[in-house]
Amino acid sequence: MIVVLAGLAAGFVHVVAGPDHLAAVAPLSVAARESAWKAGVRWGVGHSLGVALVGALALALREALPLETFSGVAERLVGVTLIGLGLWGLARLVAARAKAAEHRHGDVVHSHLPLSAHERRAVHEHASPLRLALGVGTLHGLAGSSHLLGVLPALALPTRLDAGLYLGAFALGTVAAMAACAWTFGALGARKRELALGATSVAALGVGVLWLVAPLG
Repeated sequence: MIVVLAGLAAGFVHVVAGPDHLAAVAPLSVAARESAWKAGVRWGVGHSLGVALVGALALALREALPLETFSGVAERLVGVTLIGLGLWGLARLVAARAKAAEHRHGDVVHSHLPLSAHERRAVHEHASPLRLALGVGTLHGLAGSSHLLGVLPALALPTRLDAGLYLGAFALGTVAAMAACAWTFGALGARKRELALGATSVAALGVGVLWLVAPLG
């Protein structure tokens, strides 16, 4: 029970304390609209898959696996991914504005973003935030900070069963925390979606640049 609780706590802290995690999921959550929590769940599942892969390799190879070298490369890729997410969000915002429908009511002309189900599907058709969330989460799971809280404690446990329980609990904690964060971002951006998407995209872009200049892993 102690091992499981420790894994859950580590997974939760790992998500909420990581600026790269929050910066990555924020634009995806705003873009996913009512499905924001699903983006969080997919991010968490992808992250868990990445951690599980590294954990399995580490448990199998133990000291033969150069985790430090692998972590450094993965951290760089996280920065590149965050920059890509920021640009993706900004491009999505520009595309949505370009598709804004213009209406005339008497002498008044106004425009708004398309709201019909068909138009929403058209906007989300290319590079769905739910699809991106799984890939981005997997990459983050392979990165260095995941090894510190997810893989390394598992290696220190006496049995493979304990290690497996810890990794499983870490995964559950990650999924639950990211789903909650994604839902929160989606709810906060519900009324001012354009502003929220722009702000979160710029934030992801900024964190990505900082991640490349001075990796935090």
